Amino acid sequence: MTKYIFVTGGVVSSLGKGIASASIGRLLESRGLKVTIAKFDPYLNVDPGTMSPYQHGEVFVLDDGAETDLDLGHYERSLSVKLTRNNNVTSGKIYNAVISKERKGDYLGKTVQVVPHITNEIKEAILKISNEQKVDVCMVEVGGTIGDIESLPFLEAIRQFRFDVGSENVVNIHLTLLPYISASGELKTKPTQKTVAELRGIGIQPDVILCRTEVPLNDEVKSKISLFCNVESKAVFEALDAKSIYDVPLLFHQQGLDEFLIKKLRLRQSDSDMTRWAKVVHQIYHPKREVEIAIAGKYVELHDAYKSIIESFIHAGVPNQARVKLRWVDSEEVEKKGAAALLKGVSGVLVPGGFGDRGIEGKIDVIRYVRERKIPFFGICLGMQCAVIEFTRNVLGLKQANSGEFNPKTPDEVISMMEDQLKIQGLGGTMRLGAYPCKLEKGTKAYQAYKQSLIQERHRHRYEFNNAYREKAKAAGMKLSGLSPDGNLVEMIELPKHPWFVGVQFHPELKSRPLNPHPLFREFVKAAVKYGSKKLKKS
Repeated sequence: MTKYIFVTGGVVSSLGKGIASASIGRLLESRGLKVTIAKFDPYLNVDPGTMSPYQHGEVFVLDDGAETDLDLGHYERSLSVKLTRNNNVTSGKIYNAVISKERKGDYLGKTVQVVPHITNEIKEAILKISNEQKVDVCMVEVGGTIGDIESLPFLEAIRQFRFDVGSENVVNIHLTLLPYISASGELKTKPTQKTVAELRGIGIQPDVILCRTEVPLNDEVKSKISLFCNVESKAVFEALDAKSIYDVPLLFHQQGLDEFLIKKLRLRQSDSDMTRWAKVVHQIYHPKREVEIAIAGKYVELHDAYKSIIESFIHAGVPNQARVKLRWVDSEEVEKKGAAALLKGVSGVLVPGGFGDRGIEGKIDVIRYVRERKIPFFGICLGMQCAVIEFTRNVLGLKQANSGEFNPKTPDEVISMMEDQLKIQGLGGTMRLGAYPCKLEKGTKAYQAYKQSLIQERHRHRYEFNNAYREKAKAAGMKLSGLSPDGNLVEMIELPKHPWFVGVQFHPELKSRPLNPHPLFREFVKAAVKYGSKKLKKS
């Protein structure tokens, strides 16, 4: 029977439940168990797809086209499992399902209530994940903080779920904060006692208390938490601040958290193998060189908007034995000060995805700067579209070239809306979403990176390279190195006469993993290291 682990959080938000859940999943998977993780969020949006990056950070897209919470990125980077839309559940999704059933008459005229109808729908969502994916362990992270009104239906559902499947098949983990008062040199347990008391008041007794802390816990602190929170002392673990999130599984393993969970859930015993993971962490901490790469975007003050890109650079640094130092460049500042003032000294530039015309001219100025100076460039989604606009303006001489998204009246709409998007009215879940095949041309940088002709990458966009300008761009020196299998959509572009200038319509950062860095990020960092070495020799 599938075993279930529920992860809740208390005291304050942003304690790192997603990273903790992913790390625990990694440890269990390293013992030969099949694991999946789901995120249950209490907001009423059906999914994060229509939410601003300032509200919710990055939208993480899955193979099946689901627009999900960024924590699913942590899950996929830690585990080998491919998640589906069922792994991200919101209150909006649950209420939408219940109301749809009520409208169809599925409840036979009964009064529809939070208990049992909403809670039953939540429990069905949990069972659907474990039944479809046929896993040994199904983990569920409950978003929000204990005490939030909107989380109560989820908490009531997991309270009931324990009795539905049997208490021997469920573990409740509560992540809490232990503030350290430096003036007195004390860790304070009172906030943890309060949040656990509130959790127990709902009817949930935690089996494990995971303490987020700046300093290690001593036996006295563990005994105090054990006494006041009604858990075994050996069930109190520390989630110590780490230099890298990839160190967290190793820190948990050193404390025996995975061993505790296996015994508690009566899972099959097998030795843990974290050798490869530990080697990657060692290489992250001990690079031979450093290379500086700029990210030129319009959400640069909000790093969570580019979370997967940041992690992809960490992954790509490992095979290149390099630490990638990121320089955050606001594309609106570029419009005021010019690219030269903000990019001086960098060894590579990435222009990421985004929506809307704010900062676009700054991105185009950045791309012109790196193209003319032969600095390695990587454009993702909107970044590729901006590269096409820059090329057609400054190489083809079409000075008014633009995207229909930014200027619908442009005489040269080199980036146009996809045909199947023209009649769509709603915003949620209506873009070109999920994994699509792409055919690569041999002899290109794209083929050199992937070393195969047919690839699958994840998309999230409405606009594309206008096919009316293909031949002109090719005649001027642009290589269309990746196309959809039917040849209708341009998925990748590059400039053969440039050391490394590649643009992609998809989002490669969504498929990069610590144990398997994405080939395009790996090759981009390699090109930046090479450029930096040449620059160093000249100086």
